[in-house]
Amino acid sequence: METTRTPKLKPTILPSTGRVIHLRRGGTSVVVQVDALDSPVIDHWGEELDVTPERLAALAATAIAQQVSGGLDRTARLGMLTTPAHGWLGTPGIDGHGARGSSLHFHVTDIEVNNHDATLLLADEETGLTATLELRVGASGLFHQRITVRNTSEVDFTLNSLHAAFPVPWDAAELVETTGRHLRERSTLRHGFGFGTHVRESRRGRPGADATLLLAAGRPGFGFERGRVHGIHVAWSGNHRVLAERVTTGEAFLAGGELLLPGEGILAPGDTLSTPWVIGSWGDGLSELSHRFHDEWRARPQHPRRPRPVTLNTWEAVYFDHDLATLTELADVAASVGVERFVLDDGWFSGRRDDTAGLGDWFVDEQVWPEGLHPLVEHVHAAGMEFGLWVEPEMVNPDSDLAREHPLWILQSRKTLPPSARHQQVLNLAHPDAYAFIAGRLHALLHEYPISYLKWDHNRDLVDAGSGPGGPNVVHEQTLALYRLLDELKAAHPGLEMESCASGGARVDLGILDRTDRIWTSDCLDPLERLENQKYTSLVVPPEMMGMHLGSPVAHSTGRTVSLNLSAAVALFGHFGIEWDLTQTDDATRARIADWVTFAKDIRDLVSTGRTVFTDGTDTGLDVRGMVAADHSRGLFTVTQMTTTITYPPARITLPGLNPHTDYLVRIINPGGQEPQPGQSPLVWAHQEIVLSGRILSTVGLRPPVQFPQQATIIEALHTI
Repeated sequence: METTRTPKLKPTILPSTGRVIHLRRGGTSVVVQVDALDSPVIDHWGEELDVTPERLAALAATAIAQQVSGGLDRTARLGMLTTPAHGWLGTPGIDGHGARGSSLHFHVTDIEVNNHDATLLLADEETGLTATLELRVGASGLFHQRITVRNTSEVDFTLNSLHAAFPVPWDAAELVETTGRHLRERSTLRHGFGFGTHVRESRRGRPGADATLLLAAGRPGFGFERGRVHGIHVAWSGNHRVLAERVTTGEAFLAGGELLLPGEGILAPGDTLSTPWVIGSWGDGLSELSHRFHDEWRARPQHPRRPRPVTLNTWEAVYFDHDLATLTELADVAASVGVERFVLDDGWFSGRRDDTAGLGDWFVDEQVWPEGLHPLVEHVHAAGMEFGLWVEPEMVNPDSDLAREHPLWILQSRKTLPPSARHQQVLNLAHPDAYAFIAGRLHALLHEYPISYLKWDHNRDLVDAGSGPGGPNVVHEQTLALYRLLDELKAAHPGLEMESCASGGARVDLGILDRTDRIWTSDCLDPLERLENQKYTSLVVPPEMMGMHLGSPVAHSTGRTVSLNLSAAVALFGHFGIEWDLTQTDDATRARIADWVTFAKDIRDLVSTGRTVFTDGTDTGLDVRGMVAADHSRGLFTVTQMTTTITYPPARITLPGLNPHTDYLVRIINPGGQEPQPGQSPLVWAHQEIVLSGRILSTVGLRPPVQFPQQATIIEALHTI
């Protein structure tokens, strides 16, 4: 464990309100009653409050619970680090044991408060533990919490769990979360939030395809457009736990933190352990909640600022069949349709003819590439494109030189290896020699070749991940080592961009996205399957950081035949790219692809700065979503007909997110050409210059065109003067 000295906090004199902290920013207020039942309590998290210190004291007084029959003499409340010793009988904020006991009771010893953040130092003298609570309200109104526990005693202490809690209103009686699998990540779940505890855990060593990116609680029936809702996200790329709990004393809350495996929470004297940052957002509807995440993430100094390069990835074009002539022809066609980044996927390194061998041997295969990758890289650059490369540095095939020479670098808890996945095991990056080898090979590749982009993959869960036979679990240390490696590469190679790919979208979290430039949203390129995935990924991830690609006419993951226009339209509101063997297309198809690429370039500034919106209450066969400029001057909306509609022709749809007081010219845009709809009359408004206010468009709406199932239309609303 890390051993550091706890900084002495400078005392801050608080107003004479019984020590009540009020943090406010970005439309959000967080009110903390410092001394409630000897532990700080969050009295309010949500709408910004414009109140005096005296009113804050009154607000705190209204939150104190009465004594009731059959209960404790002082009714316990949800605190920021409450335990049974405080009288709290719900899920404790901290749990553990040591030679000095397992009963934990923290009280505040010091406070530091600034305009938008606060640090509270707590102590439990009997067990010899201190805790530092860090609270921050970001510029967009996100509420961040992190807890650090230090063992100040002379004996070990075992920390079992540590969670940051976020109170939610009592009427937040419905939960929305996601689950999934490979090729179908972030499928939504909606259910009631009653009494008891609802727990979601990831024990996969990464968030996993089945993880919930956000756990949200709101008023029953809340949607994207309206309905008060609060949600939390754990910004951590390893094991984690989130929960929603409602108790009979009137408390309802969400909580999250790292899930510690046995042995990972042992604190020797002087050691510390911190939760990841747990981030809460709220809004009137899920769209407003998500905008807080997007706005704050975009304000980071390291956020990708230049226009997102249109990317072609070679995986579904050639798979492992690497051949210089084939790949240079593919690069030429890609450049001709406007591609700006060419990414060579799996299969370029020693012994890698399929997925059974070679992982870990990060040397260019001399048989396939006798002159190295230089001829391909030079050809790609001559065509005006950047060059990117696929890597999977955390993994190893047992059939590799690396595994044969260094078997002790493989994560395992027993004498036998853990169950394999994709014929591979996991390297122990917490092992200094393994880390040094992998870092050295990556630095060598980046020095030898002008690589501007790494597609960083992670194709299996961590199972029984110990440091060796009989050794401790090391998922926590592995995650920290990954972060250290990513930070090292970024610092040493300015301008390098990286993508987090993990069997598609199995490692999507703000911990990894604080160090990379986009995620691969899913290995599934079927546009109909992608609609839900992209919708719920965007609750937390800004759209320009979501890889969305135009795929081949027959989706490789589902076998569904899809139109070019549908595939391209669904990929528009993200980091646009192509996953297709373009050498097999004719001139007419290439012209249509080029038209879509041009349109994607035209709108990428809107995608990188605008706000995603989704329409509630449409016909079940329709999906309506949009991207609205920050200044509300323009909105683009895709209307996707997934199935036949109940109404025929379709009923009105609304276009949310526009300025209600602004007039907009509304029209249909047809990149790639309009697909014919025989037997239908023209849509009247689409052939006239129709001007309507944002209020009418968002409340009354308009009739969309009749489409066949699996087709999409783009509607533009442009501010008129």
